[in-house]
Amino acid sequence: MHTILNMIKEKIILGIDPGTSVMGYGLIKVINNKPALLAMGVLELNKYEDHYLRLRRIFDRITGLIDEFLPDEVAIEAPFYGKNVQSMLKLGRAQGVAMAAALTRDIPIFEYAPLKIKMSITGNGRAAKEQVADMLQRFLKIPQESMLPQLDATDGLAAAFCHFLQSNRPQIDSSYTSWKDYINKNEKKVRR
Repeated sequence: MHTILNMIKEKIILGIDPGTSVMGYGLIKVINNKPALLAMGVLELNKYEDHYLRLRRIFDRITGLIDEFLPDEVAIEAPFYGKNVQSMLKLGRAQGVAMAAALTRDIPIFEYAPLKIKMSITGNGRAAKEQVADMLQRFLKIPQESMLPQLDATDGLAAAFCHFLQSNRPQIDSSYTSWKDYINKNEKKVRR
């Protein structure tokens, strides 16, 4: 059984690593279930002292990327829990603004926890940012000269790649209550 996502021959995924100092982004193009790097970069926000101006720049950059690359889906790193409440609040605002930009263009949004992103790419939910960047470089065959020194860019790309991996997982039919139930309902498929 194929899911609708698997039947689509081509799609573009925008991945976002939101932040109020640096926002990372990456875009992958998937053709016949093969992902390739389309673009990645960062938005430097430290030069703006006004927090609201930073939020405006995030909104403008995301809508600009959407208008330029026409992504079919947006994958964003979900909030994580930290000790500094003010930092979490600012990060939540940055995430919300990035999501609002996608929503203004009617693009579906998918959120992934940082541990889920790292786990899907490296097999280790506690992997270092450098490990994630290295694996993405290998998976997407990115030349060294195209790698950016800011790991926020590969973090954004990681969100997009994680979504690609997750959207290609087989769908589980939850109408079965147990293995025994599955076997009883699929006697012709199961050898006894």
